[in-house]
Amino acid sequence: MVDFEPIYTISPAKAVARFLAERYALAAPLQCRMVRRGFNDTYRIVTASDERYIFRLSHHRARGAADVGTETDFLAHLARSGVPVAAAVRTPDGALFVRAQAREGQREGVLFHELQGRAPEATSLADARANGVTLAKLHNAADSYSAPAPLYRLDLDHLLRRPLARIRKSGLLEDASAEAADLEAIATRTTERIEAHNELTWTHCHGDCHGSNAFITEAGEADFFDFDDGGPGYLAYDLSVFLWAKVSFGRKLHAVWHAFVDGYRSVRPITQSDFEAAHAFVIVRHFWLMGEYASRTREWGTELTKWVAREGEFLRAWEREQLDGRLLL
Repeated sequence: MVDFEPIYTISPAKAVARFLAERYALAAPLQCRMVRRGFNDTYRIVTASDERYIFRLSHHRARGAADVGTETDFLAHLARSGVPVAAAVRTPDGALFVRAQAREGQREGVLFHELQGRAPEATSLADARANGVTLAKLHNAADSYSAPAPLYRLDLDHLLRRPLARIRKSGLLEDASAEAADLEAIATRTTERIEAHNELTWTHCHGDCHGSNAFITEAGEADFFDFDDGGPGYLAYDLSVFLWAKVSFGRKLHAVWHAFVDGYRSVRPITQSDFEAAHAFVIVRHFWLMGEYASRTREWGTELTKWVAREGEFLRAWEREQLDGRLLL
């Protein structure tokens, strides 16, 4: 018996290496080291024959279990379609993902081929354009894909209403009643703006295309990874994530957004409704992130999550400057 039951455990690299050696046909011995802890745990694997992989061990999240079945199936479809992505490695029996038992419960794991290239530069117009090109290729391939049984749909309930409920329950809002009412009003107005568009495109989304979930190859192509937050949803939301990344938290990288859009349009057109709705979905994306952090207070504490309470100012400013009247970007 232990005195404190864990909310979340970190697995040592040697345990991960042993786990993978038992489940995948990899040349042993395996070198393994943890490279990142965040919404998931990520490990780099190097085999005895110098093959390189990334193993992602899913975290327990407020949304529920990781939808690794849909994610890896979609990745396989994209790879067959020629879209540059980090595809999942199959186990000897053909499975695209595995499950592991941790102290806090079951966790899902996926082994990916490691991508080559450099990290994108946040202010690079060329890198932004490359991200736009690959996202358009992804959406073209998604036109011929239908997820068999997705766990999540990237709709307003998943992206906006549930995150707002997590924020309200988190205890992070200092003046809970007034601040919650303000956020509720912003969410209501945003929902009305989005629902006013009658013909928004539905697709299978990457879900987290903020510009950094890619490596830039020597040829200047953006190879995508990290589809953990993907699923069937609004195309305008998939576009908005990149815009949000260039205008949130004090950034004003509007030219980078334009380069991204130009790259996307060089492969696939964007309807006027989808383009305009993407601006409203910036607020949705911000609510989603706020909700993710608000749901982690038990694990991360209030110091790393207290910024959530200050974000009403950004949301109101975005409404005022970009959504009230004509769009400016």
